[in-house]
Amino acid sequence: MKVYLNGSYIEHTEAKVSVGDRAFVFGDGIYEVVRIVNGRFFMEDEHMIRMDEGLAGLKIQMSQDHRDNISDISRKLVSMNGLEKGQAKVYIQITRGVAWPRTHTFPDPPVEPTVYLSAEPFTPHKDLHEKGVDAVTVSDVRWSRCNLKTVNLLPNTLAKQEARDRGVNSAVMIRDGVITESPNANIFAVKDGVLRTYPATNYILNGITRQAVLTIANEENIDVKLQPVGEHELFDMDELFFTGTTTDIQPVVEVNGRAIGSGNPGPVCKKIQHVYNAKLAMM
Repeated sequence: MKVYLNGSYIEHTEAKVSVGDRAFVFGDGIYEVVRIVNGRFFMEDEHMIRMDEGLAGLKIQMSQDHRDNISDISRKLVSMNGLEKGQAKVYIQITRGVAWPRTHTFPDPPVEPTVYLSAEPFTPHKDLHEKGVDAVTVSDVRWSRCNLKTVNLLPNTLAKQEARDRGVNSAVMIRDGVITESPNANIFAVKDGVLRTYPATNYILNGITRQAVLTIANEENIDVKLQPVGEHELFDMDELFFTGTTTDIQPVVEVNGRAIGSGNPGPVCKKIQHVYNAKLAMM
């Protein structure tokens, strides 16, 4: 598999990053994952806007020319890896760069960012979309800037591993008594036909698929409340589902061993799945 690293297209096995890279020693970087369908990039503009927000939030300085090349690099990788047909994903990571000595403050003068991209095939989790998944609740102990898509993913990793250790697919994260996200996806609930989801604040990532679902809800006249679901309300909900670039629209049918609603994917989730899949198929 060919990847891009700091100006070179090389085999992924040959890609090397310095131990002085700020992402290695501080987790000082951001990333994006973009869905590709038959060579076309799904909601790429929205991903690039969020990437820019992440760079600005972390104050990572990147020349405009370098930034503008990201789209061309992504497409070249798709072509080089023979991914013009079917589905694929492009991973983009930008860090503050390599700096010595190790110090908590930013390099002065600034160094060149480390830019890494890869492209690989992707297979949707269709069986999980049809039957739904199970989950457990865990405490959301992430930092309070979850709106920035940084490479600081240790709390997410621990939550996902806890779910695996407990024999389920994923986790429902709880902060201050309300549902925020899963370790790698946004969460929507449905009650009496109305969608509810945590508002786009610093406590969640404003997911690109989340944005697509809100657009679909508007198009399909589905009422939406940007209101967190309390932990105490969880089992009163009729439906629950995850959303994400590689998660798509994934029903959650059981949490902590208890059914959500009927214990099967619900009608609102299915409707949104249908419209979302149609948008992907039009790519």
